[in-house]
Amino acid sequence: MRTLEPTAEQRELRGAVRAVLARHPGHAAWAPLTAQVGAAALAVPEEYGGLGCGSAEVGVVMAELGRALSPVPYLGSAVLTAGALLAAGDRASCAEHLPGLAEGTVVGALAWAETGGWEAPALRTTAVRAGSGWLLTGAKRYVLAGPAEPSLLLAFAVTPEGGPGLFELTAPPASFTVRSTLDRTRPLAELTLDRTPARLLSPDGAAVLARVRDLACTALAAEQAGAAARALEATVRYAKERVQFGRPIGSFQAVKHRLADMHTAVEGARSLALAAAAADAAPGPAAAAKSGCSEAYAYVAGEMIQLHGGIGITWEHEAHEYFKRAQGSAQLFGPPAAHRERLASRLGFLPSG
Repeated sequence: MRTLEPTAEQRELRGAVRAVLARHPGHAAWAPLTAQVGAAALAVPEEYGGLGCGSAEVGVVMAELGRALSPVPYLGSAVLTAGALLAAGDRASCAEHLPGLAEGTVVGALAWAETGGWEAPALRTTAVRAGSGWLLTGAKRYVLAGPAEPSLLLAFAVTPEGGPGLFELTAPPASFTVRSTLDRTRPLAELTLDRTPARLLSPDGAAVLARVRDLACTALAAEQAGAAARALEATVRYAKERVQFGRPIGSFQAVKHRLADMHTAVEGARSLALAAAAADAAPGPAAAAKSGCSEAYAYVAGEMIQLHGGIGITWEHEAHEYFKRAQGSAQLFGPPAAHRERLASRLGFLPSG
């Protein structure tokens, strides 16, 4: 019987990541996470300098990053960029870029979403042939970025044949701008491509995008479950410490009920995230995890603010950071309703396509 309980190695990984994040707040955690823990190498095959692990180990790291609201570019570089290279199947590009991504010395980003959303039909960026290479023109939004412009940039664009392809930019984009968003703990960038030189990694961009989306949703679900668990822990601790009418507020039945509901939501999110990781980010479990974990985290983060009372709405308290991360991550890679529709279509409840 398969169990979703973490292995001894996964528990050790969790402890190592948590310790690094405690000692190195913010972007300073990237170097020790990659050099000391090997976090960026987990999903990279051994033949390319990685550790040859899977979605379960990536989920352990993502859950800890969610607990700490870490801004490091793990999701964009180690998950999206590495996953896109592997899904494209271009062995020369994998051999060239994956060792650096695994070491963390190369930080990658995937230019994916556009104004119309995250699905392949929303792509408007175009690719035209230019000799032995390609030229890309268009605008990309919501690019997961680090504190600086990435050293490796991949992008989806529509080819003259009408379908999307995956490209590697061989020259800097016309512009790359990190935007200020609701969630200041998750840097997002916009970029403009104006006949930017690129090379084709895969003409079947739709298949690559589908695989990357499932990897992204599975990883993000783990992050959401970890952040929701941390929000619950902080709220329970506050309910034990805050005294009102001569007794801790956690002793009041109404507060107990709300904490119990939060606990139920967290455990449900954790189960969905673990199931998606155990299924190696298969489409159905990935869609279910992204939808369920997005809504669970948003609910728990909202309750965190409510049960902290007046202090919970202040700028100085961490509650607003968890709430904003919850709102932002719910929309990343598509809102919960879009993934429920995708899941319903796979189960035969809706027409496919």
